[in-house]
Amino acid sequence: MVKSKHMKRLLTVFLVLILVSCKEEAKANLPDVNEVVSENADQAKEIIEAPIKKTAKQVKEALSAKGYQVFYDVDVATKDTFLMQQYFMAFLKKGPIRTQNEEEAELIQKGHLAHLGKMYELGYADISGPFGDEGDIRGITIYNVPTLKMADSLANSDPAVKAGRLEIEIHPWWAAKGFPLR
Repeated sequence: MVKSKHMKRLLTVFLVLILVSCKEEAKANLPDVNEVVSENADQAKEIIEAPIKKTAKQVKEALSAKGYQVFYDVDVATKDTFLMQQYFMAFLKKGPIRTQNEEEAELIQKGHLAHLGKMYELGYADISGPFGDEGDIRGITIYNVPTLKMADSLANSDPAVKAGRLEIEIHPWWAAKGFPLR
């Protein structure tokens, strides 16, 4: 009986040692906790930052609700349906007051560029740029707003327009929603 008790204790100790060594070996094969957390955080960030793709119908409904003019069109060659949206193209033309000295003109230009940058950041303008010649039309801005009145107001709040260095001519312009420049 004493022998049996010792054998049971010895067997128990032996089993505990085996379990502990297996546990330590398993821990050694596991990746570092910080690496796993870091990898999962990056994956979670990608999932969170991934844009949720809306259907054309959802985009059309959202734009219409905000007052934008939109309609569906079909490409004759491919039979693809795409959403057309009305934008407003502002032609920035030479204004009647271009007598500013070089320092004043430079300040006006800095204000003009800051204004265009702000329009882009706020989502009101999709693209702006100067023309490469010395003609009367100096550049364009394409406004992504629901109404001509809003586009006109934003364009005329440009410091270069206020100073008379530029003047604005705006036209409604249709383009396929989401199509990039090539």
